Amino acid sequence: MTHPITPSASLTCSDLSFQWPDGTTVFDGLSCGIGPGRTGLVGTNGSGKSTLLRLLAGQLRPARGSVTVGGGLGYLPQDAPLDTALRVDEALGIAERRAALGAIEAGDASEAHFETIGDDWDVEERALATLGSLGLGDVGLDRPMGQMSGGETVLLRLAALLLERPDVLLLDEPTNNLDVFARRRLYDAVDSWRTGALVVVSHDRELLERVDRIAELRSGAVSVYGGGWSAYEEALAIQQEAAERSLRTADADVRRQKRELEETQTKLARRQRFGAKMQAQKRVPGAVSGLRKRAAQESAGKLRGVQEDELRKAREQREEAAEAVREDAEIRVDLPHTAVPANRTVLRLEELRLPFGELHDGTLHVRGPERIALVGGNGAGKTTLLRVLTGELAPLSGEAAVSVPLRFLPQRLNVLDEELSVAANAARLAPEATDQHIRAQLARFLFKGARAEQLAGTLSGGESFRATLAATVLATPAPQLLMLDEPTNNLDLASVRQLTNALGSYQGALLVASHDVRFLESVGITRWLFLDRDLRETTAEEVRDLLGAPESG
Repeated sequence: MTHPITPSASLTCSDLSFQWPDGTTVFDGLSCGIGPGRTGLVGTNGSGKSTLLRLLAGQLRPARGSVTVGGGLGYLPQDAPLDTALRVDEALGIAERRAALGAIEAGDASEAHFETIGDDWDVEERALATLGSLGLGDVGLDRPMGQMSGGETVLLRLAALLLERPDVLLLDEPTNNLDVFARRRLYDAVDSWRTGALVVVSHDRELLERVDRIAELRSGAVSVYGGGWSAYEEALAIQQEAAERSLRTADADVRRQKRELEETQTKLARRQRFGAKMQAQKRVPGAVSGLRKRAAQESAGKLRGVQEDELRKAREQREEAAEAVREDAEIRVDLPHTAVPANRTVLRLEELRLPFGELHDGTLHVRGPERIALVGGNGAGKTTLLRVLTGELAPLSGEAAVSVPLRFLPQRLNVLDEELSVAANAARLAPEATDQHIRAQLARFLFKGARAEQLAGTLSGGESFRATLAATVLATPAPQLLMLDEPTNNLDLASVRQLTNALGSYQGALLVASHDVRFLESVGITRWLFLDRDLRETTAEEVRDLLGAPESG
């Protein structure tokens, strides 16, 4: 599935400006260029990554500026609908050529069939080879789309683009909601990309390790860093250290300029008092005194002006230095009441059978502050198991017993009342806590002062997750078993880092369903359970083998 790199494959934005109909400015004069190879486009939620891809793909029109694409372009948007009534060959866009080939093989030599095929006589072979490279070799070209899983349909949409052999390929969050097997296949496709320029928007660190460069979209500008995600983080750390040094130097300069200005003003005030005293005692003639006074005022005014100008320059330099320092604030929270003694039974499953999914024999005992990962393919029953543990669903048979206070953070984040403030939501889940305690804890989740009064329905995606996490872990009684269902889906990398920090302070048992191996490793998973027909003990290394994932750097 590899082809020689197309040297001309590129994307160029020149003076690009774009606003939404409500007047919100996304870009104002953005210029950047992306050449051949694999580029990971990263940035916080709301920075404009998906909007930029839509502008590059021609789905949105800029208010000013231009986009230039070198070669043919393919675009895979997030969550694009696909008609389940289609056959696979129709979704791939090759149904007419297949029909023409069939007609010719049956003896119909109509000119129209030859025009339909053009030079693409091997279209079926290419289609099957492309499907095979994405792990869909057993799907078949005549299969109805309605019989395919969600992950398979994402890979099928990618196969349709690859069949077109685009010089430039844009992928927007392609691994969202993919299980471990589908992610591995997509990783393989990215690894084998050789046809031109590939740009992928993603929060998936495993995927971002596979690119040739990272392009960061921040404050309406794009900065490019060579290498994958680990190299980007190292470069960023060096850059941040230099920015913080510059800020400390600028702060010291502002303090020095303020001190010198205050000393000058004190000296001038002393001189003025002395001159007024001399005039009052008539030791100096009035005319001479007046001339001296005017000269002193002019001299003092110039001196003050010079020093005020120096202070203004120092403050401007300080502002520039402060802008270079990133404000990726960290969550710092203390959760002592979540602690679980090492010998306490937290959860007990005995011969559990789920109403949905593949779990036929779930037997599990959890004791103390264990941190357990639930991994497996889509449909294996991870979410169903968590919903059974909350009591939302009943098992087909067997027993599920939770013996400590439990809280569940679902994928859809439907914990908060959107009509209430962040503080009111936290108070609703912690009725025994004082308002002062709630606000002090919310501040540690970065909801300080007036931000705690913001309505939940007006929060951004990352803010909503942070508020939900805060309300969940601050609830009373304090959760000693915390269950998370795909918590990193749709989170930007700063939010993932904040979640990891918060979970570092959590002292209870943790049960996490996730396909994000790097996240699971970062929160200190102690047991890995693979869901197929039972809860099978596995290891991080075995999960990585399933993913074909590189080792953590």
